[in-house]
Amino acid sequence: LSFPLSKVQGTHPDCSVILHFQQLEEECLQRIRSESPSPGQAGQGCPTEWDGLSCWPALPRGQSRGVACPEILSVFKKSKGLIQRNCTEWGWSPPSPPYHSACQLETLGSSNDTEAKACHFVTMKVLYTCGYSTSLAALLLAIGIFCCFRKLHCTRNSIHIHFFTSFILRGTAVFIKDHVLFSDESIDHCTMSTVTCKAAIAFFQYSVLANFYWLLVEGLYLQTLLLLTFTCDRSYTWGYVLMGWGVPMVTVGVWVLTRLQYDNHGCWDDYASVYWWVIKAPILLAIFVNFLIFLNVTRMLAQKIRCPDLSRTHKQQYMRLTKSTLLLIPLFGVHYVVFALFPEHVGVDARLYFELVLGSYQGFLVALLYCFLNGEVQAEIRRNWGTWQRSMESNVFNLATQDFTA
Repeated sequence: LSFPLSKVQGTHPDCSVILHFQQLEEECLQRIRSESPSPGQAGQGCPTEWDGLSCWPALPRGQSRGVACPEILSVFKKSKGLIQRNCTEWGWSPPSPPYHSACQLETLGSSNDTEAKACHFVTMKVLYTCGYSTSLAALLLAIGIFCCFRKLHCTRNSIHIHFFTSFILRGTAVFIKDHVLFSDESIDHCTMSTVTCKAAIAFFQYSVLANFYWLLVEGLYLQTLLLLTFTCDRSYTWGYVLMGWGVPMVTVGVWVLTRLQYDNHGCWDDYASVYWWVIKAPILLAIFVNFLIFLNVTRMLAQKIRCPDLSRTHKQQYMRLTKSTLLLIPLFGVHYVVFALFPEHVGVDARLYFELVLGSYQGFLVALLYCFLNGEVQAEIRRNWGTWQRSMESNVFNLATQDFTA
């Protein structure tokens, strides 16, 4: 491109084009202001004019001028065509030939294609909104169950509660980000750079990082549980809390300071900037460590199940753990390995469906596997339900007896 990249570095390609033309327009307007005609020259020619794509320098009446096609390779094909305009007594003539003919304008799609894409994204937003709403309701109910029943208070379920909270934060952050960035259709997303939108993006990045690191904590805890034969010291809990919430906090803090110092443009929602690696590198680290943990857990379970000296009780425990491990593959983030090393622009549609639509139901799946289908939780709910029923029956009987004796 023939313009400085300092102002558009790291922006979306479409925004780069818009910002480029805004820069050219500003330069042309400055030129117009500096060429204010004297009273004697007024009406003797055509003044400098910006037509939306090119700046046409002032020209005497009766002459013509040609300009080259704008050098925006993502919009125009490489062309050496010239656009001519004449200065007539009525002012500038229309461009001849038109830009789309002289510069071989790329086909941007018909109005039907645009409407189809808009409908596609609206449908996707509805799907992931329903997914996150379902997940939030299920996760809040699961946290309530773990907190209400005293017998469910243990290190394992405490880690599950933190894990559920990270999913709740992630879903909430998505709704906040959508409200801040997309609630008003008149907002220019290419030039939007408010404190509110930057804070929303920073909170979103923190929630995503926390979610990945609590995935990692779940994997580490399961491995520790196997190594210590189903006993786990409570002293590990604070280390897990520091890893799950502390590492994302430090990472996002470094990222925010970096953007403020070196790349404080736009709304920080671009992924082409080199500073995006401050966020992406820790996520990739968590994903691949979790993948290695998953492989190691699978190996350990296979060895323990094949052990001939293992008691029947322990073998049943390991079998249940094996089933859980196979079901928890998506919870370990192993499926993210598919897209982890690909650039952000590769497989955009598949990535959006995978991470937005399917990912929105991940919290519901977590609550289902860790809470609602948990035998220990089901037994405790049945026990308390039975106790409550007997209590209600006893109260009804007492009331009936009192009425009869009265």
